[in-house]
Amino acid sequence: MYFENKFLKDMTIGGMAGIVSRTTTAPLELYKIQLQNSYLTESTIKNVVQKEGVLKLWKGNSANCIRVFPQFAISYGVFKKCKQRFYYLPDGKVKNFICGGTAGLIATTLVYPLETVRTRLGLQMNKSHYNSPLEVIKKLNIFELYGGLSVSVLGFTIFNAFNFMFYNMYSSYFNRLNLDGDLSKLLSGGLSGVSSLSITYPTDLLRRRFQMKGFSKNIPEYNGVFDGFNTIIKTDGYTGLYRGIGIAYIRIFPCLAIQFWCIEKGNELLH
Repeated sequence: MYFENKFLKDMTIGGMAGIVSRTTTAPLELYKIQLQNSYLTESTIKNVVQKEGVLKLWKGNSANCIRVFPQFAISYGVFKKCKQRFYYLPDGKVKNFICGGTAGLIATTLVYPLETVRTRLGLQMNKSHYNSPLEVIKKLNIFELYGGLSVSVLGFTIFNAFNFMFYNMYSSYFNRLNLDGDLSKLLSGGLSGVSSLSITYPTDLLRRRFQMKGFSKNIPEYNGVFDGFNTIIKTDGYTGLYRGIGIAYIRIFPCLAIQFWCIEKGNELLH
């Protein structure tokens, strides 16, 4: 019973940390998705504010939170459980990497359709395609809901693995410097997000495009992950794989800083 309660507490901590961090940075996430899908010329921050209002900078956030809570609850819960199960591994970079990757793989696979829903709601204008998250699910078939799953599993698994590894590395470094507790948590989280994103960003860009398949005639069609990468490189060069990474950096630092700070505070409160 103790273990089950602890696992549920870990899931609650991870889920709430995900909601707080994603809601705080939702407008930056919307802008990043728009840059990644720049061929949808009507979908810009300026148009959103002028035609839909400032509050619509958070459009799709409710669907995102519905996704974020279970994804990050599962991710953090499985991460902590893996660290217990892999007791024979020394507690360090390799252990955090393996446990983070395992957690990312399981969490992404289970909740992926909700990510597709969030992306489509965020890129439409004035509810031109859907009125609610439920309508997205009703209109899309199973293959469309899971469009881009392979590249997403690849990207988020590696991102999550590096994220937990880098966070613990930066935390150890700042602890050795006797840095203030809260500041150490925020900096460690922000820098871990930037470091992980630098490695995995192209997979995030390609995932967004797979999710938007069939949404507009302007969206390019790819025959798989490798074809997607090759097509982007041929069309836009290698820099095309990093379209929108500037705003992604600006968004990821506060997002992960808040997320890991919430996780640490949640652990203090619940454990």
